[in-house]
Amino acid sequence: MKKLVIFGTGDIGRLAHFYFSRDAGREVAGFTVDAGHRQAETFLGLPCVDFADASRRFAPAEHDMFVALSYRRMNHLRAERCQAAKEMGFALASYVSSRCTFLSQSPPGENCFILEDNTVQPFVTIGNDVTLWSGNHIGHDSVIEDHCFISSHVVVSGHVTIRPYCFIGVNATLGHSIVVAAETLIGAGAVVTHDTVEKGVYVPARSEQRRITSDQVDL
Repeated sequence: MKKLVIFGTGDIGRLAHFYFSRDAGREVAGFTVDAGHRQAETFLGLPCVDFADASRRFAPAEHDMFVALSYRRMNHLRAERCQAAKEMGFALASYVSSRCTFLSQSPPGENCFILEDNTVQPFVTIGNDVTLWSGNHIGHDSVIEDHCFISSHVVVSGHVTIRPYCFIGVNATLGHSIVVAAETLIGAGAVVTHDTVEKGVYVPARSEQRRITSDQVDL
């Protein structure tokens, strides 16, 4: 098994180091970031190099890469760095937690990050560069296409299709057999039961503070 280089030194990069090394048994050789974001020569005690130098410092024949970035710019930034890493010759690693219930017969694509307590039912298809944070339900026969980020405790019902570059916030619910169009943003707690439109934004009403105080409520 090749060693691993992680792109990113933020929270997701730190977590990727933990999950890949502790759970997947991958040896992390170092980190890389864009030159303007590198703050030190090391991160977590390992070498940290400019991305432009990554293929020289970490030979692609001996190292895979994982791009550990968030959903910034509706996942386009992460997708761009994935493409650049592949053009350097790196294969992109994926991680599926040993504590994920993964029942689909099809493995996820490259650069996926699937954390603990996800339930992925049979006949689900997961594309490339998909993040499933912890505790989601992905219903049978659903399709998650490339470059999507699904936060925690999202319910995706059966036969749902999620097109590329979507973001779905915590505790959102997607109804049966809908299509989430490309670059849809679904906010935390939203309930979506119909097809969305491309680049649409769907957010629920916000909670408001009441004029009474908690000691005036009869619970």
